[in-house]
Amino acid sequence: MSSPLRKLVGQTAIYGLPSILGRLLNYLLVPLHTYYFAQASDYGVISELYAWVAFLIVLLTFGMETAFFRFLQNESDKEKAYSAAFWSVVGINSLFYLFILYFSNDLSTALLFEGHNEYIVLLGTIVMIDALTALPLARLRMEEKALRFAAIQMTSIGINIVLNVVAMVFFFSAERPEEGILFILLANLIASLAKPLLLYDRIFNVVFIKDWGLYKRMWRYAIPLVIAGFAGIINETFDRILLKHLLYDPEIPQSLNFAEAQVGIYSACYKLAMLVTIILQAYRYAAEPFFFKQMQNQDRNTVYVRVMNIFIAMVCAVFLIVSLNLDIFKHFIQKEAYWEGLRVVPILLLANVFLGIYYNQSIWYKLSGKTQYGAYITIVGAILTIAINVYYIPQYQYMASAWATLIVYATQMVLSYILGQRMYPIPYNLKKFFLYLGLSLLLFWVGSLINFDNTPLKLFLRNVLVLVFIGFAFVMEKSYLFGPRTH
Repeated sequence: MSSPLRKLVGQTAIYGLPSILGRLLNYLLVPLHTYYFAQASDYGVISELYAWVAFLIVLLTFGMETAFFRFLQNESDKEKAYSAAFWSVVGINSLFYLFILYFSNDLSTALLFEGHNEYIVLLGTIVMIDALTALPLARLRMEEKALRFAAIQMTSIGINIVLNVVAMVFFFSAERPEEGILFILLANLIASLAKPLLLYDRIFNVVFIKDWGLYKRMWRYAIPLVIAGFAGIINETFDRILLKHLLYDPEIPQSLNFAEAQVGIYSACYKLAMLVTIILQAYRYAAEPFFFKQMQNQDRNTVYVRVMNIFIAMVCAVFLIVSLNLDIFKHFIQKEAYWEGLRVVPILLLANVFLGIYYNQSIWYKLSGKTQYGAYITIVGAILTIAINVYYIPQYQYMASAWATLIVYATQMVLSYILGQRMYPIPYNLKKFFLYLGLSLLLFWVGSLINFDNTPLKLFLRNVLVLVFIGFAFVMEKSYLFGPRTH
């Protein structure tokens, strides 16, 4: 049984390499951007633009990655499943891009980017290219060509980082911060263009098929996933959009600047909570095809349970590492004006732990084909996100957004568990869940009490607590990861 687990861990490491390194390199962009964007409001503009990217990528990929993985298990002609998914994405993106080009001026005004319709056009182009390359990259994952997948992703990430550094260091002017925003978008566009060039054989050789029955079945499977994904993105990023629009009052001078500054502070500090998400993204790249391939395994539920145990231990460890070392991580944000938002980091880290568990659980409705339940759960989360943010942002600003994120992800996790046990039972080990979560929260509380002026000693004692948790989790799980090989 340990063999498939070792395979999942190995593939997570390979698939996660570009994700982890990319996010770490993007972490290096945080000090770069917060250094040159002295005003948090300017960084807030960038943060809001990329919040819209997250929305659009869910819509434009249209759940076809998961649909491709699912239908590949049943279709005798594997190329047909890929072709149907790919041309579905092409059609949706063609309509979207025509819309963006025609309404760019209206959209820039509605989003409070008056006079900057170039932001809208560039952003739309970036998202369209990323959506069109999602299926070819998914095919590499299914074919287990992890090294090529990693190389393509790392090439794109590397181009983006280099161009950002060159543009900001040599061409940015503090007197024209809007040019810096433009530089960042152009760098991203060029980096995105590298992916279709490196995936030419997976893009330009796809034959259009006319199996309308297959299209209908894939769309019927994917639409609930799109709704779930769209609602999920509301939970992940809509708070930044709401912050700006709820705090902005056209009757108050400098109100827009204040609103964008709040977005900038919150977004910069949110980056520190993204380490859990980095692990989650790397894991999801490998886990989704892995879980589908376990469908024919009679011991699949045992595998799912053991994977969940290890996953919870891993994300709880990351929660402790970051939250107890904020005195170090905060220096990724160059300007101290942003540091006032550091209090949201432990809240958001814990929220992302719950999100990771929810994503891990979500395999039940994907395997069973009951994807509508994923939509129901995330719609509940989206309603909660909007309600809590709309009601509390005017009073508590970004702190309301942080607590809303935690409440929503905890709610989704619980709902998914309850429904999953009824529809597609997987006997998860709740004792280990509460053990790992409870121990990590206890150690965080103890670590927060270690708060004195001698910073090196404080960090040393806090990291002893981190090592205690890691050691405990390793002892609990080592038999699953390093047990005897099976053939």
